[in-house]
Amino acid sequence: MLLKKLFKCLTLYYVNCLRPDMSSTAFIEPLPVIDFVAQLLNRDISVRPLSDSDRVKIKKALRGVKVEVTHRGNMRRKYRISGLTSQATRELSFPVDDRGTVKTVVQYFLETYGFSIQHTTLPCLQVGNQQRPNYLPMEVCKIVEGQRYSKRLNEKQITALLKVTCQRPQERELDILQLKYHDSGREKDVLPRIGQWNMMNKKMVNGGRVSSWTCINFSRNVQDSAARGFCHELAIMCQISGMDFASEPVLAPVTARPEHVERALKARYQDAMNVLRPQGRDLDLLIVILPDNNGSLYGDLKRICETDLGLVSQCCLTKHVFKMSKQYLANVALKINVKVGGRNTVLVDALTRRIPLVSDRPTIIFGADVTHPHPGEDSSPSIAAVVASQDWPEVTKYAGLVSAQAHRQELIQDLFKVWQDPQRGTVTGGMIKELLISFKRATGQKPQRIIFYRDGVSEGQFYQVLLYELDAIRKACASLEPNYQPPVTFVVVQKRHHTRLFANNHNDQRTVDRSGNILPGTVVDSKICHPTEFDFYLCSHAGIQGTSRPAHYHVLWDENKFTADELQTLTNNLCYTYARCTRSVSIVPPAYYAHLAAFRARFYMEPDTSDSGSMASAATGRGPPPGARSRATGNVAVRPLPALKENVKRVMFYC
Repeated sequence: MLLKKLFKCLTLYYVNCLRPDMSSTAFIEPLPVIDFVAQLLNRDISVRPLSDSDRVKIKKALRGVKVEVTHRGNMRRKYRISGLTSQATRELSFPVDDRGTVKTVVQYFLETYGFSIQHTTLPCLQVGNQQRPNYLPMEVCKIVEGQRYSKRLNEKQITALLKVTCQRPQERELDILQLKYHDSGREKDVLPRIGQWNMMNKKMVNGGRVSSWTCINFSRNVQDSAARGFCHELAIMCQISGMDFASEPVLAPVTARPEHVERALKARYQDAMNVLRPQGRDLDLLIVILPDNNGSLYGDLKRICETDLGLVSQCCLTKHVFKMSKQYLANVALKINVKVGGRNTVLVDALTRRIPLVSDRPTIIFGADVTHPHPGEDSSPSIAAVVASQDWPEVTKYAGLVSAQAHRQELIQDLFKVWQDPQRGTVTGGMIKELLISFKRATGQKPQRIIFYRDGVSEGQFYQVLLYELDAIRKACASLEPNYQPPVTFVVVQKRHHTRLFANNHNDQRTVDRSGNILPGTVVDSKICHPTEFDFYLCSHAGIQGTSRPAHYHVLWDENKFTADELQTLTNNLCYTYARCTRSVSIVPPAYYAHLAAFRARFYMEPDTSDSGSMASAATGRGPPPGARSRATGNVAVRPLPALKENVKRVMFYC
């Protein structure tokens, strides 16, 4: 009964959260510091001296807080508090010149500013450091407005916050509806109107080839006959969808125990290669049936297949083996096709039959992301992933590279690298260079335009990331040819924000879909955007449940001179080329793929059991250059990820 009630409470809470909401937090009141301290201690601080416990309480409350001085007229210089002085203000003195002249703080403020300090028994605020101390009397400082209070609230403060933020449902809904958003948007009628389509009874644009495959079953609940039946139906669906897919496996499905995953995979691979090697063939695909709750099995399997065996795999859960729905099989066929080098869908103009804005000249589109370890993991490295389109003019296939780098480092360290080789001298490499070379091999053209979608960057890091990573792109291009500098467009993609877009008329089917959300293709580039910079909000996907969250695109650099309409149209069009489903997606696919690749690479990491730290960071594919050092992290080094096999990183293994 208790569980049932709890479930009801959780369900109601979830339903209420489906509407967009406002966030609430505590801020430090912009008071004079003297008044802040009096409120903190709940007494008149001029009556008796501060105790040791008072000093500790004040120091904890004020450390890290920004203050502005009030004794210099309009010159309101700001400082961040680092601590309190151990002495009272009247006891503090400091040298004022190289001759050893010393003045007290009280004397200095009176002579320099004509300001007579009243609270001489209070300590000063310390806003400098131990080497260069800088003292400010409390009474000349005021707390800067708009600072979030991140420390723990006391019971009185929690009660006050709840009293302000707690609202009846109708009141909260009214507040939400009164939020102001720009109501303009454009609808792209040439695309599927509701942002989704169905692949049933349709063929892929370019079906891949799977001439040799086998299956291994790690689920105790799936009998050999059920595994054979499932694989047979999946093979038929791949054929119906347009793939050149062998009807029978090289070897019949075999059952293995999850705890013996490495031994089972290597044995099955070797058995298959014993059959195929005399024919000069390789194993194209491994189908794997997993238990519904498989723990670390999935990650171990992907690491072994992709970094050890060089084998593309497709995992399927037990529940789907028994259901065996046509829609599920069709979706799995989509994933298999891109993993073996095929194309599912391409977006073309109705008249020219070419994708707009990238077909006029060879264009490579990059996606990049960095994923960081969960809070509490203080030593795990961050994982950087970069993908790049490998076909032109279709722009649907993306090769990917991944790399481990310093803990919580946002700049992608391995975009471009230089190291000294004893035999070859100065050697250059890195993720950008390798993907540019791969594009040239695949298309026969060198890119004449670069579009770089960067995910996971906060506004405070925009220009640090731009300067570092744009420089790496430039150097990678120049390392191929001295004067090779194709124009670059650098776009940051953001999904973690609180902006929501609504239609003026929720009953107008021209502006909303069946869920009540705005239609895919709605873009807003004024009023709520930056007044001078190039940014826009794009809702490229159809809402399934809840309120759609538009992606925020911020163009930090644009040498290709795209107009707003051109880049918005290109970005929206690309969202219809995502390989894993028959829907337009919420962020541009190369950024999505980079996130998937980075997430996959975390499975490749092995625990560091050494006492001496770890080796240098390296992108999977080239290995760590001797003596490599991270420019942004100095001597900080991390253990490299195991290298992806060449045949794996050429295809979309992360899908």
